[in-house]
Formats: sequence, structure tokens, C-alpha cells
Amino acid sequence: MNKIFAASILIIIILSSFLRAEINFDEYFLDKTLRIDYYHTGHAEQEIFSLDMIYEYGVWAGNPCKLLDQFGYGKYYAKVFDAESGKLIFSRGYDTYFGEYQTTGPAHNKISRTYHETVLIPRPLNTARFIIEKRNKQGIFQKKYELTIDPNDYHILKEKPAAAGHVIEALNNGPAHDKVDIAFLAEGYAADEIYQFKHDLKKHSELLFTFEPFASSRDKFNIYGVFVPSADSGIDEPRKGIYKNTTLNSSFNALDLDRYLLTEDNRTLRSIAAQVPYDAIFIMVNSERYGGGGIYNFYAVFTAHSPAVETVFVHEFGHSFAGLADEYYNASTAYNEFYPKGVEPAEPNITALLDPKNLKWDNEVYPGTAKPAEWNKFHFDNLDIKRQELRTEYWRLKENNLDPGRLTEVRKEMNLISQKLNAFIKEHPLKDKAGFFEGAGYASEGLYRPMLNCIMISNREKKFCKVCQKAIQKMIDFHSSK
Repeated sequence: MNKIFAASILIIIILSSFLRAEINFDEYFLDKTLRIDYYHTGHAEQEIFSLDMIYEYGVWAGNPCKLLDQFGYGKYYAKVFDAESGKLIFSRGYDTYFGEYQTTGPAHNKISRTYHETVLIPRPLNTARFIIEKRNKQGIFQKKYELTIDPNDYHILKEKPAAAGHVIEALNNGPAHDKVDIAFLAEGYAADEIYQFKHDLKKHSELLFTFEPFASSRDKFNIYGVFVPSADSGIDEPRKGIYKNTTLNSSFNALDLDRYLLTEDNRTLRSIAAQVPYDAIFIMVNSERYGGGGIYNFYAVFTAHSPAVETVFVHEFGHSFAGLADEYYNASTAYNEFYPKGVEPAEPNITALLDPKNLKWDNEVYPGTAKPAEWNKFHFDNLDIKRQELRTEYWRLKENNLDPGRLTEVRKEMNLISQKLNAFIKEHPLKDKAGFFEGAGYASEGLYRPMLNCIMISNREKKFCKVCQKAIQKMIDFHSSK
């Protein structure tokens, strides 16, 4: 058996043994939240953690019956141990902005950056050890940071978060402990646009529940909106020379990708979100431009008025809430070997097929389908690469108001290729069947996705594939108890 795969199996066995040991919430925690803020500094070969501040507030939004992580997703892993007994009493996997930066060209050129990050844990009753681990290139978690937390330490800030904005209860199905709690935060909405925010909150809350498995689990969600007005309406678009004074300081051009939209102002983000209990954060941006971003157990961002919002919105939530990987592989990215070769990715919807006897979603594969599937990838890629090239040209012409005639030609060519791609998927004999389809996780070769099409690979698809749906449902059930 591959040594790296064997190590991954060992991690799963260890996680399973932890899960069998039940944790009594009231024995180890108070029903409050500790917010641990820290700085994450370094480059591709260096990584430094340093504490910023610890805050105590609010009820614990998580499920008190599910204190230990069941998934093993994410590049980072937060653990809390009872200091006296040494028992693991809480754990969560997550990803970070810094973790993405480490895979970029500047990071590999040893240019250091600092990002502000947060881990939320329930408030321990007694002194606890807080540890952050990181998955190395072989997929093994290693300790990177440790902190002893005395919950009675007077340095922990206990003041109630300032009521800086207007809280809107969009959906209430019960106590925070029992539900998936989502906070929608306003970004780029001026003071006189609060009614637009309320409209967008209602619209996108309802939109989420048009997709499975969210539709079937609607009663397991609570949704809040938090409106803090921005000085300016809109959002930063650096490549166009547009800069706006907004509450969360979000911006396009994250990691120097034109349409990647994130915020680095994590402290403000968390202080505003703290006005409500939350398991997940959506930053809803007042913009018509196509773009967004999503980082697992961190936050998701989307533009509320983009023509493609229906798919971008849930795609990014798939990342941030359920730990789903991108399944596309022809589009340009800032990453250098985001998934190391010879290592099985942690995400539930992509695989490297390293161990044929232990394959992800193998029980979903349509009988008789080859492993990997034979799906005429060469023909599809030729069309898709041409579409990507045209798309890049289209947005360059459109956003710089260049050559209207050529813009019209490019749009027509794009539409023609899109029709061919749609026909390819629609008429394919494996279109609704699960298998192992090569091309996923930003890699044309060596990584595989579950189905031909899914919202995690393309805006052409208006639903999650069956494997992604199952992964999302597991996460919903983890966060909710009723």
C-alpha cells in the first residue's frame, strides 16, 4: 500500500477513535464562545503564528453533541485539550487565506505576508491547551502552534460586541445549538441602501433553499443578516482603479486574480459577525460584477447582483461550509501545485485514485463504468480551453471599453462554444452517472471528480452532483441536532 495513503488511513482511524469517546459539553465547557484571534505570517517555506487577542461572548452556536471534527478536511486543524486530564475535548478542521497564499508565486519567492485569522471554540470551564496543526505535503498533520488558555484570565476581553449595525432575523427554526446558523454580512451597501440589503438577504436566503440538499433541510437552518453601512456604495476593483471605503474592506484581485473577491480585514469581519450566533459567514457584496470566494470554515463572499449569482453563491458556500474542492481545471489560478502529487486530497469530491481498493464514492459509481471513466476528455478540453481564452478576451474588452465590434464577435463565439459544451454534457451517455472523471482541483491530469458536471466545476450546472450533495448533508447533520 502507498505509504502516504497508509498514513491517511491512520489519521482516519485516530479520528474515529476520538469520535467514539463521547464528550459531555457541560463537563468541559460553559455555553459561551471564545474567539481566538492570531496573526499568520510567512511565505512558502516559513510560517509563524502569534496571538492577537482572545474574546469571550455569546452562546456557543455549534452543536454541543458534536464537539470533535468528523471530517478531516482543511489544511489546518484546531484542537482543544483539557489541561488537567489531557483529554481532547474539541477539534475543527479549517482553511485560511494564508494557506492559499503559501501556494502562490510570490510566496515561493519568499515574499512574506501577514494575515489575521480566527478560530472559534466553546468557552472551557478550566485551563485548556489550544493547538493548531497543519497538514504537511504528505498529508500528515503536524503541530505548529500551542497556547495555554486560562478562561479566567483577565486579559480575555469579555465586553459585549458593539451593536454597530442592524440585525435582521431572516429565518428562525430554533435554538442556535440545534441549527446551522448563517450570518449574512452587508458589504458595500451605503446607509440609504438598507432596504436593498434586506431585499437581497431575502432573495438569496430563498435561493439557497432551491438547491439540494439545502431544500430538504430547510428546517435545520437559522439565517441572520447584519447590516453595517459602508461609507461608499460598491467594492474595490483595483485593476480598474476603483477603490471604495467599505465596512469589511473587501476587494477583487485577491491573490492577484482579477475575479477572486476576499477580505483581509478579519478582525472587523469577526466583530460584526459576533452580533449573532453563527456557524458560517456569507459576505454579501453590493456589486453587479462576477466574482466571489470561499474558504473552508472561514467565510464565503459573493456579489449580490451578478448575472451568475445563482451558481456562484452556492458554489462558494460549497467551499466554505462543506469543504468541497473546485472541480474545474482549465481556468487560470494563482496556485502552484495546490494538491501535491502522490497525496490523496482531503476534500470529499476529488480524488487521486491512489488506492484502487479504497476509493472515495466507489459505491456511487455506475455499474460497468471504467475506473477512471472514459469520457472523451480531449474533445471537451479543446472546446473549454478555447472558451476560457475567449472569456478572458471578452472581459478585457468589456471592462476597458475597447473595440465594440470585436466584443460582439467574441460574445457570439463564446455562445457557440458554450452551446457545444452544453450539448456534449447533455448528450453524453454518462451525463447523470457517477464515476471517476479525470480533471479536477486545478489539475488536468492525476485528479478526478465524481461526475461529468456539477456546480463545483461549471456555471452550466444548476445543482450539486450526488457526491457533493451527500457531503453537504453530512455537514448539515453535524451542525444541527433537530
